[in-house]
Amino acid sequence: MSTLKGKVLAGKVLVKPQAAEEKTSSGIIIPDSAKEKPLKGEVVLIGAAKKDEPMEVKPGDVVLYGKYAGTELNIDGEDYLLISQSDILYIE
Repeated sequence: MSTLKGKVLAGKVLVKPQAAEEKTSSGIIIPDSAKEKPLKGEVVLIGAAKKDEPMEVKPGDVVLYGKYAGTELNIDGEDYLLISQSDILYIE
């Protein structure tokens, strides 16, 4: 992964989504048209805490987030998701 030079604003989290599943647990290959958007990823950058909302995640955390959360970005050829901390449902 490339070193990111940008900055994330307060209350926001930049996540590297995990790849969509290629096979089911029984070994059936899932075609691209049927793959679901990943809902899990690794935190890459975090913004500063908001006055009323401390940042509870840190870079390296693996998080689950809502299906329609955030904005998809492509930075230096890598896909990321910029979400609000409040869109994070679970920290592993």
